[in-house]
Amino acid sequence: MCGRTGVRRGRRKKDEGEPPDHALGRSRGGFSTKIHVVCDGTGVPLHVEVTGGQVSEAQAFPKVYDGAEASLTDENGEPIARPQKLASDEAYRSDAIDQFLLSRDVTPVIPSRSGQCRSRRPVAFDRDAYRRRNVVERLVGRLKEFRRVAIRYEKNAVHFKAMIMLAMIVICLRLLTG
Repeated sequence: MCGRTGVRRGRRKKDEGEPPDHALGRSRGGFSTKIHVVCDGTGVPLHVEVTGGQVSEAQAFPKVYDGAEASLTDENGEPIARPQKLASDEAYRSDAIDQFLLSRDVTPVIPSRSGQCRSRRPVAFDRDAYRRRNVVERLVGRLKEFRRVAIRYEKNAVHFKAMIMLAMIVICLRLLTG
């Protein structure tokens, strides 16, 4: 008797994809995960989220910002610090994000994409404040020094995010001890 015993062969169908708890997805660069991180002006990480590679930055932004804002509150829920400006790269540039930040009295420092109309933005672009964005780029570089984060050994997004959090704790300890 020759027959299949339930072993699946070949590739998955296109409509199946990865389960949502894996935070893996196809993007132009292939199968990937995006790490969205917020830090303060000194490079201390405040909040991190992981999403699949196909998820747009505009979809992840409110959750990332609210998580960072929650980390800046005391035990009673009162804010201990409020950001005045938020700098990000052009992937986070959208009218919805501008309105989201302006409704919270935060000035967006996000450059327009090439080909986008710069004159209809609600705020002027602050080039000097944007130069300080290298702080978050250096934080991402430090995260990539940790092999488990750079290569992503963990399959579940919760485990991968836990590894990122451990790496962030080590980074914070290094910043504090000098």
